[in-house]
Amino acid sequence: MKILIIGRTDVGRRTCALLNDRGVQVLHLESPTDAEVVSKLNEDVQAVAVLMHDDIRALRYSLLIEHERPGIRLFATIFDRTVRSQLESHIPNCIIMSPAAISVPSMVAAAIDPDMGAIRRKTGPQINSWVSIKSSGDDFAISECELPKGLRRRGLMGKLAGQGRPYDRGSTVLAIGAIGLATITALDTFIALGHEPLVTALYDAMLTTATIITPNLHGEPPRMLWATIAAFLVMGFTAAFGAGIVHHLLEGGHVGLVGRRVAPKSGHVIIAGMGQVGIRLAQELSALGIAVVCIEQKADVPTMSLAKTLKIPVVIGDASSTTLLKQVGIKKSIAVVAAGSDERDNIAIALNALAANPNVNVVMRSGSDDVIDETRSLFRIGATIDVNALTAAYVAHAVKDDRPYLTLHAKDSIVAIDEEGKVTEKFTSVTTWCNC
Repeated sequence: MKILIIGRTDVGRRTCALLNDRGVQVLHLESPTDAEVVSKLNEDVQAVAVLMHDDIRALRYSLLIEHERPGIRLFATIFDRTVRSQLESHIPNCIIMSPAAISVPSMVAAAIDPDMGAIRRKTGPQINSWVSIKSSGDDFAISECELPKGLRRRGLMGKLAGQGRPYDRGSTVLAIGAIGLATITALDTFIALGHEPLVTALYDAMLTTATIITPNLHGEPPRMLWATIAAFLVMGFTAAFGAGIVHHLLEGGHVGLVGRRVAPKSGHVIIAGMGQVGIRLAQELSALGIAVVCIEQKADVPTMSLAKTLKIPVVIGDASSTTLLKQVGIKKSIAVVAAGSDERDNIAIALNALAANPNVNVVMRSGSDDVIDETRSLFRIGATIDVNALTAAYVAHAVKDDRPYLTLHAKDSIVAIDEEGKVTEKFTSVTTWCNC
């Protein structure tokens, strides 16, 4: 059997190593031209795996391969749903998965129920139904998912507690301005009630606060003194409110002060990193009814618009900052997931999270770096999910056998299981690379 791997990625190299260990002949092209791909396809290639970070390039290679070898077994790692749907419509025999889709079930379980191996959606039309996968002897038991008692309720209460509460300095200024203006209006209305009906008093107070009109108070020294003080306060509160609005629109529009996109104060999962894995994890946890808040260093990452559409609150800042972690409620959170692509950053986030809350459940994404394994030999940081290893094992199984139901960590190895929970293959050397 001969398999062609395309892609200059860690997943590609690990997949090559796994297939070589199993006696499969592998051709590895890192960034080939069309002619190079066609020349290799003319040989006795039985399956192809396109493992790239660029969805458009993966789509282009997949279409070329299907054109040259119609019906060949094909695997492609693609994250974007639009690209995925286009490829599925043109190549029905293609298996399309992203590293995020493969690894997130393990991350969900590690974050909210460490006793489980994975929590994932059911296959079929009931996409909002979930199953849990738990070790059972040499195999795994798959059953209806039952979340820890009170988990959803804690998240809901945290969201309610977060309504109207500022999450940074800009939102604090906005809240102060809004509350101040409302207070001045209420006091002005109350003082005017001795002279005017309620509706008229409220109307005049609103116009005065908005600086549209000024009341005629000649001959009423106490009210004139109050009006002078109120006018001075209104100037300050109006400036604060305007500055807060501008800050919220330009920098803080990823978190709401009210509604579904507020930053929860308790019972939530903190996700650091809004890459493909982070956004997929936030989406799955939200669908499960778990409150989430995300942290991202850059406000212009491609997944930010998707987070806004999904009503996922995202705080912009450095997740390794203890101050920021406290700001997003780490002391009352249920878990912190360091889902960035840099393992060293993830370690820093985990350490600072434990410093801020020693009892918090920590989950780290790992990949091509052995730093995390070395650090774990010193002390327990938390659960580590090797995204690249899970993906490589999934691909290695899918291109030579049937598509696995799931790949997940099992002690010191990674296993592929079928829909009944039976282990169909076990991988013990997923961290090795091929020499190609």
